[in-house]
Amino acid sequence: MKIALAGNPNTGKSSVFNMLTGLRQHIGNFPGVTIDKRSGTVSFDGNDFEITDLPGTYSIYPRSEEEKVVYDILTNKAHPDHPDLILVVADESNLERNLFLFTQLYDLGLPLVLVLNMTDVAARKGLSFDAEAFNKTFPGVAIVQTNAKARLGKDRILNSLKMEHEAPKAPFLSEGTLCAIEDKACQEVEAEKRYQRVKELFAELVSVNQIDSERFSVSPIDRILVHPVWGYLIFAFVLLIIFQFIFSFASYPMDWIDGSFASLSGMLQENLPSGVFTDLLSQGIVPGIGGVLVFIPQIALLFFFISILEESGYLARVVFIMDRIMRPLGLNGKSVVPLLSSVACAIPGILSTRTISDQKERLITILIAPLMSCSARIPVYTLLITLVIPNYTIAGVLNLQGLVLFALYSLGLITALLLAFVLKNVLRRGERGFLLLELPPYKTPSWKNVGMTVWEKLKIFTVDAGKIILAISVVLWALASYGPTGRMDEAERKVRSEMKQAKDIEQRVTSARLENSFVGLMGKGIEPIISPLGYDWKLGISLITSFAAREVFVGSLATIYAAQSDESNTPLIERLKKEKRADGTPVYTLASGLSLMVFYVYAMQCMATLAVVKRETRSWKWPIVQIAIMGLLAYVGAFIIYQIFR
Repeated sequence: MKIALAGNPNTGKSSVFNMLTGLRQHIGNFPGVTIDKRSGTVSFDGNDFEITDLPGTYSIYPRSEEEKVVYDILTNKAHPDHPDLILVVADESNLERNLFLFTQLYDLGLPLVLVLNMTDVAARKGLSFDAEAFNKTFPGVAIVQTNAKARLGKDRILNSLKMEHEAPKAPFLSEGTLCAIEDKACQEVEAEKRYQRVKELFAELVSVNQIDSERFSVSPIDRILVHPVWGYLIFAFVLLIIFQFIFSFASYPMDWIDGSFASLSGMLQENLPSGVFTDLLSQGIVPGIGGVLVFIPQIALLFFFISILEESGYLARVVFIMDRIMRPLGLNGKSVVPLLSSVACAIPGILSTRTISDQKERLITILIAPLMSCSARIPVYTLLITLVIPNYTIAGVLNLQGLVLFALYSLGLITALLLAFVLKNVLRRGERGFLLLELPPYKTPSWKNVGMTVWEKLKIFTVDAGKIILAISVVLWALASYGPTGRMDEAERKVRSEMKQAKDIEQRVTSARLENSFVGLMGKGIEPIISPLGYDWKLGISLITSFAAREVFVGSLATIYAAQSDESNTPLIERLKKEKRADGTPVYTLASGLSLMVFYVYAMQCMATLAVVKRETRSWKWPIVQIAIMGLLAYVGAFIIYQIFR
């Protein structure tokens, strides 16, 4: 039996879905589109149910790609996901708004079950629901009250699925006919009549037992958090605190992980028989895995805080206040969610732009989303900040390294907004967009939900990004270990003959072999282009490989320097600090480090993101424009920073 979960945003629909399906769920795409499809199965009393969580919507008349999916599924009986029954999840504490969509679904003629969620909030407001009056208007519709956050009401929902459900026999509106999807004038008239009828019905269904006038007034907290001045300052302060916390507390487990893998690499090289397999293991695979796992503490903390902001209701306030900034830039508050999502990963951020109905605003948001510093940049930022920025506090409170990380995130955000302003005046104007937003009540975060979010994000990073990093690490090891026939051996013979008495002859030999390997020749080839930025050929290699994914940069350096040095048990940071140019000057200075940070703030180094942009814009034109703009910003920005600080 196919069950669809439908409802407005912020009704707890996803919590109901998680409560019913548990771990028996998977994510794919709806047929023919790239919209995420969450589906799962549940068995109860000998019956099997397939449950699909539809995107949240306020009406069956679609204005976004996700709402079109809902419309197609519910109105097209030939659709593979067309349901046998709809579970309509409604917020019992805010029922008047929810009833509009419910009555539209009722008039579609499909069997329904009304799931009244958030019963605890309704009880605190003194609201009571008259089920008898409801059944007079909607005969045959089962009513189930739940509190999904507290996992209450699961059995009641499952029992309702076993009942016999009939399609509505009479429409809610006397006219009984929903409008065609293209007929905007008809939809406006129908919506006005439906809202009036819902308002009358709500007065019959819901009564207030204990009214407290201040309970329904604007929260004193909101008077500050959405203030046109204090709201922005508080948001900036929250971000600053988050980054300070990340750098202050994540460094301890990161140092332990880094040192452990360096020791493991050295132990393998010392105890295993010398040969190709030992070199692959100690110089390719182990550094590659270490380059993934070392950044788990920081990524976990970042998603932990983001999840808390979302669960508590504060993130919706951020969307609201940011609408004031977005409007002059050709965007609206809806663009904030994709941009904030891009802090985790640009791919889900770009996919979430489907909620933006204005095509121009959506395109601008897609183009600027990768400028938000994503989690893939964290490994790069962390390595470079630790390498060239001193670890001390300002005024005994602010960590300098945390301030630099905050500045990098701010640079990406400011540049994204400025670019949006430019694009606003370049691209043709479409239909004017609008912001429709519900501010959810403040609530204590569900620590289980927070934990699940962090776990899912870490799994994506370690599995998806980890596979790329490990694969490229192995390829890099091969390219660093082999070269054109006889070239590496000839370079070794030359070094040994010219520097017989040198104390560091073995290190010079390995360096010469690396320089004449396949990967060394690649780096040498682009060195004239990147030298004005303060980079040598080894950094050039990492820049090339990180176009597959930014986080590969660290793994590439680990592999390159593992292949170059015999000190395989030395942490990567220490190897980089010792690195010298041909003239004896350090490679990694404040100037070159800051230049690299700015380069990675701007550069479009993610093939998966480019593929998603092509899919969402249905053209290669915009990915090409995107990589050209961001590439120019990266090179010019890095050049200016290096020249200033050198």
